[in-house]
Amino acid sequence: FGLIRHLVGRLGPPPHDAAVRVGVGDDAAVLATPDGFDWVVTTDSLVEGVHFLPATMAFVDVGYKSVAASVSDIAAMGGTPTVCVVNLAVRDGLDARFLNRLYVGLKRAARRFSVELAGGNVTRASELSLTIALLGEAPARTPGRHLARAGDAIYVTGTLGDAAAGWRLLDGRLRASSTWHKKLVDRYLNPAPRLAAGRALARTGLRVAAIDVSDGLIQDLGHVLERSRVGARLDLCAIPLSPAYRAVMGEDRALALGGGEDYELLFCMAPAYSECELGHRLGVAVSRIGQIVEGRRLLVRETDGRERRIDPRGAGFDQLGSKA
Repeated sequence: FGLIRHLVGRLGPPPHDAAVRVGVGDDAAVLATPDGFDWVVTTDSLVEGVHFLPATMAFVDVGYKSVAASVSDIAAMGGTPTVCVVNLAVRDGLDARFLNRLYVGLKRAARRFSVELAGGNVTRASELSLTIALLGEAPARTPGRHLARAGDAIYVTGTLGDAAAGWRLLDGRLRASSTWHKKLVDRYLNPAPRLAAGRALARTGLRVAAIDVSDGLIQDLGHVLERSRVGARLDLCAIPLSPAYRAVMGEDRALALGGGEDYELLFCMAPAYSECELGHRLGVAVSRIGQIVEGRRLLVRETDGRERRIDPRGAGFDQLGSKA
């Protein structure tokens, strides 16, 4: 993230006549057109040895997840994905059978999220990587990381930590019964971005700060706090855990706080609705997990009621690929 800040600083200010309505610092950019119709665009990569290992992740899953990760960025902006292009970097030792399996996953994701695969590029590289550039329709009012204000409630959809637990089950660091193993691994390999929830948030007409949980709850909340220049208090007991997560981790919330790739939505808004009402509007379970406060600090209330301060830059899914 320090590298991202350095590179962004090298770009300089945008030109006054730029068509970029939302630029660097969010999950995706929003581009204005002369006729008043806005597009949302994002790009993301899966790199062998950084985001996946062939020994624990089939190529069909790599193809699916590469699209799903970008779709989740569009969901955080309240948009609707439409079309993508693919850049495929292939290392030696991979043949047409690999490409076939990879594209089975790509097409499965494209069908699920109503995205058209419109072309791309293939090149040789020292490791396998797959980069998706995804275009979508922007909503009339776009959520953004910079929109959190003191007094807002902090919410999250679904449950957290499942994907991180699934990853650790695949590489042998955790053990689980076959039922829980399958559920957690599926959350890691086959994420379901919250597109409908993101669109519903954008339609509320309220000011909404939102981000998808890809790097982990603490780090992703930290991005919102940094952009909005505010702080937060989180209630550890309020963080939602699935039965599968509890079966493997008990009440240990370390992976729910710092694990990545759940692709749930984290959002901040005025507490105008109850959790039940929000869940009904968004079509998914919603949990209120904290509050935005004045000051540049992140405090977590433990199960015993004590508070500790956390540096969001030091807690999260440790990978080399991060969103600018």
